[in-house]
Amino acid sequence: MEANLEKYHNVVVDLVKKCGVIFREGYNQNKAEFVTKSSFYDLVTVYDKQIEDILVEGIKKEFPESKFIGEEDSAVNKIEPELTDEPTWIIDPIDGTTNFIRRIPLCCISVGLSIKKDLVLGIVYDPINDEMYSAYKGNGAYLNGKKISVSNRKAINDSIIVYEISMIHSKRVRDKNVKRLTKLGSNSSGIRTFGSAALSLCYVAKGIVDAFHVEDLQPWDVAAGAVILREAGGVIIKSDGSEFDVMKPYLTSACSTELLADVTALIKQANEITEYTVE
Repeated sequence: MEANLEKYHNVVVDLVKKCGVIFREGYNQNKAEFVTKSSFYDLVTVYDKQIEDILVEGIKKEFPESKFIGEEDSAVNKIEPELTDEPTWIIDPIDGTTNFIRRIPLCCISVGLSIKKDLVLGIVYDPINDEMYSAYKGNGAYLNGKKISVSNRKAINDSIIVYEISMIHSKRVRDKNVKRLTKLGSNSSGIRTFGSAALSLCYVAKGIVDAFHVEDLQPWDVAAGAVILREAGGVIIKSDGSEFDVMKPYLTSACSTELLADVTALIKQANEITEYTVE
C-alpha cells in the first residue's frame, strides 16, 4: 500500500499547489464575494467551489476508483456524508472561510484520504504563508519537505492549548464551550484559537502548540490534519475518551498521552460544572 500512498500523495500535492493560485487570487481581493449557507456564520465563496471542482476532477482523472466527501458537494446536494471501504477523499477547499474573507492569514486547503475507513493520507496547504503540510501512513509528517514532530510537553500547566471557539455564538453549544474554556484556560499556560481546525492540528503536529480540542465540526475540517498529527507523533481521540471517528469529529488531540489525559480530565470536570468558577 505504501507505494500507492506515495503516488496518491505526489499527485494530490501537485493539484493542491495549483489550487493555491486560485486561493491567493481570492484572498487578495479587496472583498471576496461570499454567500451565507445554513446560518449567518456559515459562509462560502465562489473560490470554494472552484477549488473543490479542480481537486475532484484531477483526482478522478488519475484515480477513477475514488469516492469523495466534500464540503461544497455535501452542502449543494444536501447529502449526509458516508464513509465506505472505497478510497475516499475528504476535501475542504477553504478551511477557515471567515479568515479567508477577512484576509486573516489563517486559512488553508485540506485533503484527506480514507481507505477501508482508515485515514491514511493528509495534505494541508496554507497558500498565504506557502506552508505545505503532508503525511501518509507510516511515512512521518512534513512541512515543505522537512520532517516535523510534536513537542515534548506532558503537563497541562506547561502547555498551550488550542480551543476553537467559533461556535460559541450558537446558543445550543455555548454553555459547554464557556465551561470548558474556563477550566482549560485556568489550568494551562495559554489558550489560542485560530479559526481553522486543519491548521490547528498541523500546529500541534509541528510543535508550536501542544493540544487541540474542538467539537461540532464536520469530517472535512479535520480528516487531513488528523493524519498529519498522528504521523508527527501526536495522539487523537474522541472527546469522551473513545477511539477517534472522523465522521463524528468531536475530538481532543495532544502531543503526548500524558497531556491528552490531563486535557480529557479537565473537559470531564468542566462538563460537571453548574456554576462558572475560575480556579
